[in-house]
Amino acid sequence: MGNEKIKDFTDLIVWKEGHKLVLMIYDATNNFPKNERFGLVSQMRRCAVSITSNIAEGFGRKGYKEKLQFYYVSSGSLSELKNQTLIAKDVKYLSEKSFIDIMQRADSTHKLLNLFISKTKTFVS
Repeated sequence: MGNEKIKDFTDLIVWKEGHKLVLMIYDATNNFPKNERFGLVSQMRRCAVSITSNIAEGFGRKGYKEKLQFYYVSSGSLSELKNQTLIAKDVKYLSEKSFIDIMQRADSTHKLLNLFISKTKTFVS
């Protein structure tokens, strides 16, 4: 990581990782039963989108306390998505491999988000 200037939320590593997770969720849920379209599919997709949307919204806010509020919502959505992914595996909508891949991406995104939150907290007086 050099001296690249972060100009937009899409420049954030945490957003990029979260975006990869969103794409994984959309791909994985394409194979769920049709009767889950308005159930688990919808919930998982909304949670995944919420992760990156709240990072983006927080990035656009001026005050650090306000930024943190959105980053915490993003973290909550990530936890919710992990729970839903576990349910999807347990009801056999996800293969073991898909489950592991999604959870690994979710965990790496969560670690980055926690670091991002910690760094942002240093600016709050």
